[in-house]
Amino acid sequence: MLARTLWGLRAYGFIVRMWVRSALAYRASFLMMTLGGIAMTSLDFVAIVIMFTHIEELGGFSLPEVAFLYGASSASFGLADLLAGSFGRVGGRVRDGTVDVLLVRPVPVSAQVAADRFALHRVGRLIQAGLLLGWALWHLEAAWTPGRVLMVPVMVVSGALIFAAVFAVGGAFQFWARDASEVQNAFTYGGQTMLQYPPTVFGRELVRGATFVVPLAFVNWVPALYVLGRGDLLGLPWWADFASPAVALVSVAVAGLVWRAGLRGYVSTGS
Repeated sequence: MLARTLWGLRAYGFIVRMWVRSALAYRASFLMMTLGGIAMTSLDFVAIVIMFTHIEELGGFSLPEVAFLYGASSASFGLADLLAGSFGRVGGRVRDGTVDVLLVRPVPVSAQVAADRFALHRVGRLIQAGLLLGWALWHLEAAWTPGRVLMVPVMVVSGALIFAAVFAVGGAFQFWARDASEVQNAFTYGGQTMLQYPPTVFGRELVRGATFVVPLAFVNWVPALYVLGRGDLLGLPWWADFASPAVALVSVAVAGLVWRAGLRGYVSTGS
C-alpha cells in the first residue's frame, strides 16, 4: 500500500512537470492568465471593502478579521484547486469513455486525474490569498502566542486537504451521476465563498451542516476563532479548536474509500 502511494505521488509529479513545461512554453500567455486570475479573485474582496465603507463590523467581525477568514479560506482552496481541482472533470471523462485510457496505465487513476491538465496559472489565486492573508495578520489585534502563530499554517494546510477531499468525493460521485460537476462546485467553490464570511452571518442550521455534515468549518472558522481569541461560537468543545489536522486526515481517508467505490462502479460508456 505504501509503495503504491509513493509511486502514485511520483507519477503525479511526472505528469505535473509535463503540464508545467507546456504552460511555460507560452510565458506571455501564462503571465496574463496568472495576473488575470489575481485580478478576478481580488474583486470579491473589493466588494467586502466597499461594504465596510458603510459599516464598522460584519457579524461582529472587523475588516482585518474578515480579511483573515477570507485569506485563510482562499489560500486553502487555492492550494487544493491547484493540486486536485482536476477531479471536477471526471464527469466528462466518464461520458466520453476516456477513463478506460487511465485504467490501462500502470499508474493510480487518482494520481492521473488529479494531475490532468495541471493549470499552473491557478497559482494566481494563491498569490492573491497570500498577500491578503499577510495584510490581515499585520493588522489583526490578536494576542499572538506560539500556539496561535503555529495555527495559521496548520489551518491553511489542513483546509487544503479538506477541500481536496471534497474535490475527490465530488469526482467519485460523477462515476454514478455522469454529469454532476455543478453539485461538486456547490460544495467546493460555494463552500469557499461561504467561508470568506464570519459564521455569525449565517443561520444556525447552515453552520451545523458545514461543521458536522461536510466539515468545511474546520477549514478556517473553527481554528480562526481560536487565533482571534473569540472563544466558542459554534457550540463545540475546547479541543475542537485543534482538530483541523485530524478532520483533514479523516476526510482524506473517507474520500479515498469513496473514490475506490466510484471507480469500481465505472462501467465505461457502453458503446
